[in-house]
Amino acid sequence: MTETGYVGREHRNVGFGEALRLGFSNYALFRGRSSRGAFWFWVLGTAIVSVILSGIDYALFGSSQPGFLGGIWSLAILVPNIAVAARRLHDVNHSGWWLLLVLTGIGILLLLFWYVQPGQAQTNDFGPDVEAGKG
Repeated sequence: MTETGYVGREHRNVGFGEALRLGFSNYALFRGRSSRGAFWFWVLGTAIVSVILSGIDYALFGSSQPGFLGGIWSLAILVPNIAVAARRLHDVNHSGWWLLLVLTGIGILLLLFWYVQPGQAQTNDFGPDVEAGKG
């Protein structure tokens, strides 16, 4: 805490490994908030695993079509992907129901805009400025 009484946001700092751990440990937690860093580290981590599994699928099965391992991985991360995205929207004070915009196609642009915005530094409609599942 500083002399002005402001508490920094260091408590929201999440590293790559911790973001993946929080994503899986909060597998179906649709309440609370996820920071911008936690969200984008989760996206990066799951994308890296997807690319690796696609390479293994190609090496094992020799097809450029989505493979067995990639399909299993996609199913395994479906719920946590939605949960992390909903918590990210909560961090910018929007309901997780806005994720349905992805069904419109063009709505993805608005979601991306919200995903890159800084989270609110104070308590909002979805709770205090605390990383979901941390501490």
